[in-house]
Amino acid sequence: MKKICLFFLLAGWLCGCSQADTLRTGDLIFVGIPMDYTAEPGSMSEAISDATGSPGALNLIHVAIAEVQGDSTWIIDATIRRGVDRHPLDTFLTDFTLRDGSLPVFAVKRLKDPRHARQYVTKAKDYLGLPYDTAFLPDNDAFYCSELVRESYRKPDGTYWFENKPMNFKAPDGTLPEYWVQLFAGLGMSVPQDVPGTNPQDMSEAPCLVPVPITFPEKP
Repeated sequence: MKKICLFFLLAGWLCGCSQADTLRTGDLIFVGIPMDYTAEPGSMSEAISDATGSPGALNLIHVAIAEVQGDSTWIIDATIRRGVDRHPLDTFLTDFTLRDGSLPVFAVKRLKDPRHARQYVTKAKDYLGLPYDTAFLPDNDAFYCSELVRESYRKPDGTYWFENKPMNFKAPDGTLPEYWVQLFAGLGMSVPQDVPGTNPQDMSEAPCLVPVPITFPEKP
């Protein structure tokens, strides 16, 4: 069975660092599917990959927040399955196990200025229990993964670390993946193409973040 390395390092991300770090409170964990891995047909992962992935690159489909308390690592994120939730790292790894039993690629980023990281995590916990934002709209008391991060990570002056950009739901050939067509039809709304929002791929490239080489434990 093909095993995928549990950390993703691009040469440009290393910044001269060769030793592995450890997760810290406020670190962001991006979940990536390699280009040679076929996501489950008709899944949200496939639809996100089609809309935000870059040819020849890792397709980042999810972002989560790390909280470290002593020897325990917790994950705060927003998923369809759990809504906005806080759970152990082991649960996170299990949730994102791929169909063949392997794990995706995890890329960890940290704020260049992490002084207020714990406050951002505390803010994220204020949203626990809210539903997943299947409509991908702002200000509706629901959150998708990168929206949760953006709203939680505000500078002391109230401004955002991560900017909104026009959202894209179309595949590279200009068509809408069937997943989005059915999802928004079921919600009784049009696809929110170009509505301001975020996605993990763009968020991972924010200039306020730096890569951190992290080795994750084996899947439980």
